[in-house]
Amino acid sequence: MKITLLHSLLFLLPMLASAQTPAPDLAVNAAAEKKALNPGLPTLFVAGDSTAAKYSGGPIQGWAVPFADYFDSAKINVVNLARGGRSTRTFISEGLWDELLAQVKAGDFVLIQFGHNDGSPVNEDASVPREKWRSRGSLPGLGEETSEIDNVVTKKHETIHTFGWYVRKMVADVKAKGATPVILSLTVRDIWKDGKVERGSGSFRRWDLEIAEQAGVAFVDVTRIVADQYQALGAEKVHALYGPDHTHPNGAGADLHAAAVVAGLKGIRKGPWASYLSAKGQTVEADSIGWLNLPEPADPKLPSIVLVGDSLVRNGRDDGEGGQWGWGDFLADHFAPARINVANRAVGGLSSRTYLTQGHWERALTLIKPGDFVVIQLGHNDASPLNDDKRARGTIKGTGEETEEIDNILTKRHEVVHSYGWYIRKIVRETRAAGATPIVCSHTPRKTWKDGKIVRSGVDSYGGWARQVAEQEKAAFLDVNDLVATRYEMIGEAAVNPLFGDPNLHTSLAGAKVNAEIVAAALRALPGDPLGGFAK
Repeated sequence: MKITLLHSLLFLLPMLASAQTPAPDLAVNAAAEKKALNPGLPTLFVAGDSTAAKYSGGPIQGWAVPFADYFDSAKINVVNLARGGRSTRTFISEGLWDELLAQVKAGDFVLIQFGHNDGSPVNEDASVPREKWRSRGSLPGLGEETSEIDNVVTKKHETIHTFGWYVRKMVADVKAKGATPVILSLTVRDIWKDGKVERGSGSFRRWDLEIAEQAGVAFVDVTRIVADQYQALGAEKVHALYGPDHTHPNGAGADLHAAAVVAGLKGIRKGPWASYLSAKGQTVEADSIGWLNLPEPADPKLPSIVLVGDSLVRNGRDDGEGGQWGWGDFLADHFAPARINVANRAVGGLSSRTYLTQGHWERALTLIKPGDFVVIQLGHNDASPLNDDKRARGTIKGTGEETEEIDNILTKRHEVVHSYGWYIRKIVRETRAAGATPIVCSHTPRKTWKDGKIVRSGVDSYGGWARQVAEQEKAAFLDVNDLVATRYEMIGEAAVNPLFGDPNLHTSLAGAKVNAEIVAAALRALPGDPLGGFAK
């Protein structure tokens, strides 16, 4: 039986509320975890800070302690060498990294998770009480810049590097051993604002992803996986998962984070993790969307343009695979990043129905706040079958309230299927309820010519139905289908051919940029000029 993190947590919460220890004991086990390792097995090491480390009692615990229960000890060793209070810099400078590395052999794995302490001061000054001196911070960013200091704690001269430099060193050291590094984003702090949980402290999550991509190693977005679970639970239930502060979970919170790491590892495409799991680990559902690398607003304090759509807006991992790109990849080029975010949450292969039923809209909605804009373009995949064993993504034609009940062959679940218009209305209404502005678009046209003209989506098709919903809901409407078709006709068939990455549907890099330019211009031309102040 497969269980989700949320289901297991809801079961534990009642017991948890009565079992919390009132008196905190924050002493971390100073000695690194020692256990007899089977030299014939691969070993999974954890390098991190107090959010992963083992605690010697009290109301808090690191996630890497229950983490071992998710693996079969007859198939893999799990060793937690995380240490409380450490940053990337001090984990290395204090020799903890060398101790870990000395145990690593070819075929092993090392999970790397740091950041909570890297934002601390690089060096303390007299304004800080001596008993609180740590001098553990790293320089912000991913560059090669350094800073020379005389460390007031160690009494030694030290060259300080960036967070990125230290993580890159760890990755390179693990690779040199013939082992596999995996970078993890931070655990989630119990900090809420306007009903939304914090999704990462500082920029470390973004830096982790960039390092992983540049180094060609796997990245597990623990922050997103846990934050999505927390958002579903709500603040009151999440408070019960923490000790005396907002950073360190208790035992149940640690177990939720451990399961999130397992889910992320299982979600790595072509990863080896399934073969190492215990019975408990096998019950955790794999993170199904990590490979998509869906972005979130870069600066949550700014307003955002959130894009909802299919592969015509964002294709695959947003990396141009197969020479195909979506226009949403380049919309940000037309807006000032210092004034507004552009978060492209479109997912290839989805219809208006499956964008909702697979949870993508719910996850996008957690990122939307008052003052944001949600641009909606769906429809290319809605004409698919309502029920089959491949996609099961079709919707009922039109904008009405009719429904059809099915036993979904693909998901093995009973489902009530609605019309295309019903799903678009739901997104529009929930966008407004979140205090944001919905903008409905007709979908981009195919490269289909007839009598010298691009064939458009008619009144009784998805483009027309999108317009009808926008009119009914008094939402802004962009007729992208007609705007793009008109541009294609202006430049002619020969010039249009290179704008496609396949025979007639998905745009190439050049085509995606053309469509982004058209959409950006249409957004800037909306009545009342709501986006005019954000343009470059």
